[in-house]
Amino acid sequence: MHGSRIAAVGHYQPAKILTNEDLAGLVDTSDEWIRSRVGIRTRHIAGPEEPVDELAAHAGGKTLAAAGLTPDAIDLVLVATSTAIDRSPNMAARVAARLGIPSPSAMDINVVCAGFTHALATADHTVRAGAATRALVIGADKMSEVTDWTDRTSCVLTGDGAGAAVVEACGPGEEAGIGPVLWGSVPEMGHAVRIEGTPPRFAQEGQSVYRWATTQLPPLARAACERAGLTPADLAGLVLHQANLRIIEPLAERIGAVNAVVARDVVDSGNTSAASIPMALSKLVERGELRSGDPVLLFGFGGNLSYAGQVVRCP
Repeated sequence: MHGSRIAAVGHYQPAKILTNEDLAGLVDTSDEWIRSRVGIRTRHIAGPEEPVDELAAHAGGKTLAAAGLTPDAIDLVLVATSTAIDRSPNMAARVAARLGIPSPSAMDINVVCAGFTHALATADHTVRAGAATRALVIGADKMSEVTDWTDRTSCVLTGDGAGAAVVEACGPGEEAGIGPVLWGSVPEMGHAVRIEGTPPRFAQEGQSVYRWATTQLPPLARAACERAGLTPADLAGLVLHQANLRIIEPLAERIGAVNAVVARDVVDSGNTSAASIPMALSKLVERGELRSGDPVLLFGFGGNLSYAGQVVRCP
């Protein structure tokens, strides 16, 4: 069994941009109020004709192109999402059909905001075990479809998008590019972040999430680094779930990643749930802020109060 690595990353966001000023026309809020509390300036919103699997397929197609692969090179498709409206076909099967991927194993993974890092670990384990050759791993969410646009505490947070990675086996003697995962959950606090009801609506207990994230997650993030044989100071990049800038910044400081580029894509994209980590990573790579081989800690957390993190090497 060899390790696996990320061969390429990519992302996609809808064209429509919703600004804080636009939101001020919908609810009692302001640009200053939103920035001071969550740090968000804009978010991208998908139209009614842009379902989750279309967002995911755009990101997946871009990532295949970046890896120089044709669709038939993929035999596992994993889509992390919590906003699929239809039960079947699942989003992974629909993405495979859109991209022309023949006969893959196709599964959706719903761990909400920690979905992508769970899916990445699942792909890593599957490739290591020899049950797949190459996996297309996508985080995609259309949060606008589960947002109550009359609730100013939640509608200022959410956005839509997708991010993806191609995972493939390392060659003999090649260092693993995806480190051991550290994952878990706090099931008794599942009420803190919810997408419930008919129609489903996103809601959270903001103060509970903030306290839990800023106090409980730093030692977990450091432990994920230890599993990769690194310290936080060794990291070149830190990509946390893009929930809220007021969570990301104190978390980064408490983790101790003093030399790392810290992803702050939440400012321009809002909270895109499972899409947030791969989208933020892809943008850092695209802008040249991270180089090939750089160690980066990915750490997802949120819905179900689940978490998952691993150190990866940039493609």
